[in-house]
Amino acid sequence: MWALRNVFVNLFFVRQAPSTGPWVLVDAGLPGAAGKIRQTAEALFGPAARPAAILMTHGHFDHAGALETLAAHWDVPVYAHPLELPYLTGRSAYPPPDPTVGGGALAWLSGLYPKHPYNVGNRAHELPADGTVPELPDWRWIFTPGHTPGHVAFFRESDGVLLAGDAFVTTQQESSLAVWEQRQEVHGPPKYFTCDWDAARRSVERLARLQPRVAATGHGIPMRGQALLQELTELAQHFQELAVPAQGRYLPDPAIADETGVRAVPPPVRNPRTPWLLGGLAATIGLGIGIWLKQRDGARKRYKHRGRNRRHHFDQPATGYAADIDPFTPVDETGDWFPGPQHL
Repeated sequence: MWALRNVFVNLFFVRQAPSTGPWVLVDAGLPGAAGKIRQTAEALFGPAARPAAILMTHGHFDHAGALETLAAHWDVPVYAHPLELPYLTGRSAYPPPDPTVGGGALAWLSGLYPKHPYNVGNRAHELPADGTVPELPDWRWIFTPGHTPGHVAFFRESDGVLLAGDAFVTTQQESSLAVWEQRQEVHGPPKYFTCDWDAARRSVERLARLQPRVAATGHGIPMRGQALLQELTELAQHFQELAVPAQGRYLPDPAIADETGVRAVPPPVRNPRTPWLLGGLAATIGLGIGIWLKQRDGARKRYKHRGRNRRHHFDQPATGYAADIDPFTPVDETGDWFPGPQHL
């Protein structure tokens, strides 16, 4: 399994066998990322690489932005939970994001984020009702609603690897500073898009009971081992205090959705942080520029030191990668940079 960081969101390439056989893409990044994702796939799996399927944890703009382009180019099926399909087949927009939850610039600006549906047409399919995962027989999908009505996670029981999507994340996604620093720490789902907090709590409890050994989430650096288990357990036990915002549109009433899409949402609440929006926009632009500069510097370092045989938590893909691919470059315990895409 390989992870690619697309600006501030992660997507994953998963293959059943270590070096041969079909592979799948899990989530599809931001709008405009299709070329980068295809380039990464070819670096990992060879020229004209094509997945057997695209699996979706959910369809928010940062996870499905390139989905239509990729599904059409590769002509592959797209699998999601039945409650998520309305947002991937053009039938319904998501519940509006909630800028009143606080936590930082990315939350304050969330009212500007796209919430429209994507439409992959007849390429969209329901995940199998028995919990199996197409093309990945060792994996199963787990229903984890709350962040979105049909959110799912993917789990490989043989080695405890969890693809959690945004059911929980490993950075404070509301804060542009936290996203910039990328400290490894377990947090609840991004607050500004979570539309049912009771369901989100139950989903975190469900995932904590799995006792995952590795968790790769939609935002933040993958975590493993005792630190992951301790922090995920603490989040599940103290979800109200650690994850639920003090105020927000979806407190106490959630959005209501079914297989046709959103049926009802609670009325908006006054946003006391409106004067900060312009400052938040400036901070976010600065964050984007900073991430680009960091990644460019990381690529230069990798080019300069590519002959060195470094030992990391996660191995490099044997096929290497193109230097101009957007790298997923978290910092390990010794302060060294991981090359990207990151091999889990």
